[in-house]
Amino acid sequence: MRILVTRPGQDGEATAALLAGRGHQPLLAPLLETRWLDGPPPDLSGIAAILATSANGVRALLRRSERRDIPVFAVGPQTAQEARAAGFLRVENAAGDARALAQAVPRWLAPGAGALLHVCGEDSAGNLAEDLAARGYAVRRAILYAVAALPLARAAQEALRAGALDAALFFSPRSAGIFVEQALGLPLKAVTAFCISPATAASLPPGVFAAIRIAAAPNQDALLALLEAGP
Repeated sequence: MRILVTRPGQDGEATAALLAGRGHQPLLAPLLETRWLDGPPPDLSGIAAILATSANGVRALLRRSERRDIPVFAVGPQTAQEARAAGFLRVENAAGDARALAQAVPRWLAPGAGALLHVCGEDSAGNLAEDLAARGYAVRRAILYAVAALPLARAAQEALRAGALDAALFFSPRSAGIFVEQALGLPLKAVTAFCISPATAASLPPGVFAAIRIAAAPNQDALLALLEAGP
């Protein structure tokens, strides 16, 4: 299958490599670019655990701090793997989205045992902190990176015009929304959109793609399993 991969940076490259290894023809066209923010190490005093809702949160923290002794509570498998590879001694995996992470935290840490630090980007919503605060947790946020939009690569535009793509992978509502803006007027009726979450799918207009399909869980493994099941 000829597949457009809109995921940014090293994550997009890793996804493209996985697809190629499964016999697909990936075309990498990232729509977002991560920009690390400079600054002092985050204040970890009184922090009982770190909340990581993306692999980029872990990567950004590595640039600012050498501490690896604080537990990391990760949103999903890729983020958890990033933390383990970085050498964190305890890593927990919620295997879901931010809501699943908020629901999982009480299994790993009791309220009042210490504050939680959410390492995140500039556009990260505050829902996780609000949800955990309602459960009795003190949550601080450390904004360590920003994510900027990129134009749709010319190679991707040409492939869409030529009808040379069968599918497109979308990993976030923001990247899906950017694609819709950038691909305005391009033929998409032969392309199936594979989305990592319902929120991502909701950013795509109905009737434009051949079909819009949603992964059973909000992670790459579930998205690739959906892809293997066919359009």
